[in-house]
Amino acid sequence: MNTMQLQEGIREINLSYLMLAQQMVKEDRPAAIYRLGISQDMADVIEGLSPAQIIKMAASNMLLCCFRFDDSLLFNMVTDYSKDKLMAKAHSAILMSAQPVAELA
Repeated sequence: MNTMQLQEGIREINLSYLMLAQQMVKEDRPAAIYRLGISQDMADVIEGLSPAQIIKMAASNMLLCCFRFDDSLLFNMVTDYSKDKLMAKAHSAILMSAQPVAELA
């Protein structure tokens, strides 16, 4: 994968993420805030973005979304299929809900 392909992939991910995030915030704000790990202020910003602003933000060469789990315990719960799936999902949701939300920079 060359640099141009990588940047195009990042733009596609950014665009998909921003469009999905905006749709989620508009449809069910509390659930979106929880699932995206964002603050109320960030939800306001995402909700108010115009299509042109979304496209401009998506064109960044930096990935706008990030993994919400940064410890191995949570990562293993999300990816380990050998254990009880329902229990692992519930436990990981509890752990993720305790993580701080993303703030506006």
